[in-house]
Parts: sequence; C-alpha cells; structure tokens
Amino acid sequence: MAPDDITLKLRDVRAASGLSLSKVAEMTGVSKAMLGQIERGESSPTIATLWKIAKGFQLPLSALIGTAALRDTAMPDVFHTVTFPGSIEVKIVFPFDPALGAETFHVSLAPNQSHDSAAHATGVTEEVFVLNGSLEILREEEWVPLHAGQGLRFAADIPHGYRAGNAGAAFLNMHHYGQPTNAAPLA
Repeated sequence: MAPDDITLKLRDVRAASGLSLSKVAEMTGVSKAMLGQIERGESSPTIATLWKIAKGFQLPLSALIGTAALRDTAMPDVFHTVTFPGSIEVKIVFPFDPALGAETFHVSLAPNQSHDSAAHATGVTEEVFVLNGSLEILREEEWVPLHAGQGLRFAADIPHGYRAGNAGAAFLNMHHYGQPTNAAPLA
C-alpha cells in the first residue's frame, strides 16, 4: 500500500490545529507547496517528510500514517504495510498509546538498502529488534552491527540511520516519546 491515505490525515491534523499551510511549513521545515501537494494527493510524502511533519506538530508518526485505510477489514487490529517510494516499508504493529508514550513499527529494508533519519523530537528513544537478516544502526556517528535476535536502544533525537546487509533486514522499531504528545490513541 502506498502512503496515499496520508493525504487525508495531514489535512485533518492541520484543520484540527487551525493552522495555515504557511504556518505548518514554518513549523515543519516542509515547503508550503509540498504540504499542499500532499494534502491534495498530488504527491506521496517520503518517510523523512512525514517525520518532519510529525516533529513539527509534536505528534507520533502513527498519528499521520495510522488511518482507517491501513487497517485490515477482517482483523481491525492488524495494519497493512506502507511502502514509501524509493525508501523503507513500514507497518504499524502497535499504534501510538499515550499511556505508554510509545508506538511500534515493523520495518523492512531491501538488500544493502540504507535509510538516514533526521533527529526526532527531544527525548525520543528508539529500540530496534532484528527479526531477520542483518542490520547496522548508525548511533552517535558509529555503525553498530546487529543480527537476527539482537536489539539496540538509542537516543533518536540526534541523526541516526539503518543499513541492511546482503539479504536485507526486517526489524521491530519501537519509538518512546520522552515528553507528552498531542495525539490520542488511534481508534
């Protein structure tokens, strides 16, 4: 599934906040033109763009990608995978829970694929647990190798990255928010 359903969620979040596209562009660092294209469904956002938007609104990522369209109709607690063009595949495992201040994703990288991630909001911590393949995590400017069955916790409020081995990698990625967010749990 492509991230087309993000269109409506961004529009909803912006409308609920009562902010103009110009103000949202200022808050997120994403151009007004790009925000407008995303809202109109003319452009599919990258995962990096979504993170900028989430950070600007002080929302967890699943608040933007966890729409009803991603839910499996036969099993409403199961979500479909979102494939970001030229990037990673993300599936919500557990949407954001404000009581826990956390959300969990299943992430897949193709063989030898890498993904750089800008710093998340202050206080965000990530936990990565490799399900299959091998993975390196860029943590504090050093690549840390991980294999299936291994995990790593690191501060995600600084730039970090992920790099799959020759066979690709699938991993659980838990985000823990160190400060309260504005998002309610997904219904």
